[in-house]
Amino acid sequence: MQDTFQNEKKQALVLMGSPRRNGATAELVRCFTDLWQSRRHEYTVIEAYQAAVKPCVHCGYCKRALACRYDDDFSLIDRGFREADLLVVASPVYGLGFPGPLKAVFDRTQRYFEAKFSLGVEHPIEKHKTALLLAAYGSKSSRGVELMEEHLRLMFLLLNASLKGTITAPNTDSIPVDSHRVAGELKLFLNF
Repeated sequence: MQDTFQNEKKQALVLMGSPRRNGATAELVRCFTDLWQSRRHEYTVIEAYQAAVKPCVHCGYCKRALACRYDDDFSLIDRGFREADLLVVASPVYGLGFPGPLKAVFDRTQRYFEAKFSLGVEHPIEKHKTALLLAAYGSKSSRGVELMEEHLRLMFLLLNASLKGTITAPNTDSIPVDSHRVAGELKLFLNF
């Protein structure tokens, strides 16, 4: 991987999509934050179930201004999108996709679509970032993860981000997360 997170201090934005603070997705996030912090990098975790982010209602406000009519916690996420070097999306698979509160966050990226295509802003998010998906799923099938990756790749075009990897915890209805394996995969991804 060309991007390296070894040397200078970096910032990560972690979008946590699980309501369970001690579940499989939280364990994936813990593995990441422990390793990331060990290199003295900084991170912010936004918990979608705790954040006050209203879903997009396609009101058209962002077609006329580089903003959203809602004044809610999405402003913190917007700042993270603009400042982060690494974007981490951590989510369980719900119905072959993202849980509702995280999907509401993603739907609010409509403002970047409108900035680009209605207002002519070439790069609504100027700083390029690498992205990582951490996904936990209760079944043996990874189909939901594949659909989530497809969703993120399209959305990341607007966020000036590139999905460079996915680390999963499969079959979590039957077995716990293999934290040792996850940490090893994270070290490879981050070039640690």
